[in-house]
Amino acid sequence: MQITIIGAGLAGCEAAWQAAKEGCDVKLYEMKPLRFSPAHESEKLAELVCSNSLRGAGMNNAVGCLKEEMRRIGSLFIEAADATAVPAGGALAVDRDEFSSYIGDKITAEPKIELIREEVTSLPTGEMVILASGPLTSAALSADLARLTGSEHLYFYDAIAPIVEADSIDYEIVWRASRYDKGGADYLNCPLSKDEYDNFVQALIDADKVQGREFEKLIHFEGCMPIEEMAARGPQTLSFGPMKPVGLPDPRSGKIPHAVIQLRQDNRHASLFNLVGFQTRLTYPEQQRIFRTIPGLQNAKFARLGSMHRNTFVNAPRCLTRTLQLKSAPHICLAGQLSGVEGYVESAACGLLAGIFSAYRLRGEAAPLPPAETAMGALLTHLAEADTENFQPMNVNYGLFPPLEGRKMKRADRRLAMADRALTALPEWWEPIAAKRRENK
Repeated sequence: MQITIIGAGLAGCEAAWQAAKEGCDVKLYEMKPLRFSPAHESEKLAELVCSNSLRGAGMNNAVGCLKEEMRRIGSLFIEAADATAVPAGGALAVDRDEFSSYIGDKITAEPKIELIREEVTSLPTGEMVILASGPLTSAALSADLARLTGSEHLYFYDAIAPIVEADSIDYEIVWRASRYDKGGADYLNCPLSKDEYDNFVQALIDADKVQGREFEKLIHFEGCMPIEEMAARGPQTLSFGPMKPVGLPDPRSGKIPHAVIQLRQDNRHASLFNLVGFQTRLTYPEQQRIFRTIPGLQNAKFARLGSMHRNTFVNAPRCLTRTLQLKSAPHICLAGQLSGVEGYVESAACGLLAGIFSAYRLRGEAAPLPPAETAMGALLTHLAEADTENFQPMNVNYGLFPPLEGRKMKRADRRLAMADRALTALPEWWEPIAAKRRENK
């Protein structure tokens, strides 16, 4: 029993791991280092190209519930994240290099997985395939996929935030704290007065931006909106968004600044910090000029500047079955952001499901679906039932979950109740899968 997986990113590696645990032989193809996408730099597997944060860790956030589901069923992605975590207050963040190395070591040590460093330019026929080539799928492979789906791909732009070297930050100006003192004092906070904020917003609006190519229409995912696009929406947009000061009083004055920019630790050694929520398509010279006007960053050295890249995904409710198969080519399963989910955790979860679904189909068995009440079930429901005319990628959120019947609760209590319901429902799906794995060992 063999499965071919194209792409060794988060989804591809997770799919390979789960398929191997199901007893399948896996050929895992990765084009790096022979070829790199516009956003990738490292030869390592499972490279994190944007933030090092896997977002909220608590059950009050649906992504926290999704991570806990994955943790309980043996996700390699979560195992690696827990092993390489760095301080991030109420979020789960990782040392990106250690994270990638951890997954790469596990994949190469698994005897049922064969890692092949080679570019795949067309989709194989006559065999089980998981396409996890990511939102920057090559032109040749995208063209082959477009032929099979029978329609043009949708697309949007994803923006990457800058990373600053820690020893170039002015610690006489910034201070350590998490919002409302939740978690540890894990963030560096840069305070702005009203005049500094107004000048900063105007500079963002006036700055030179990297323009999209003529044939590409700019469509930004709301959860990853470039900072300058938000600034253009109104003078106070940023002060109610990524620069909101609430819960962050300056310990030296006891007063809350007009605005605050937060920096989050990006690696285990705390030598790098990224600007939270500062995805951007400003030109490199403009980034250095404008971001050095931020109090505390006047001498900032940038380990990485922000950038913009094209992300590709299919119209999932039109193109995919609920088990992530292409309707026009059922031997091909899509996983990760290419399938229409958004975010690191969601991509890995999609890979986890694709690996299990494909293994069951390969054995001639019906692929078991997670309950709709779970976070994984909610993601699958979104991909299968969203509006085909206005489909957009979606992070997991409690709005995707089935509502709680006959219970009026405060928002926070309702979210916790949904998480409890999800984790209670999970075993009915997972325990039979785990039992079959034990039998097949």
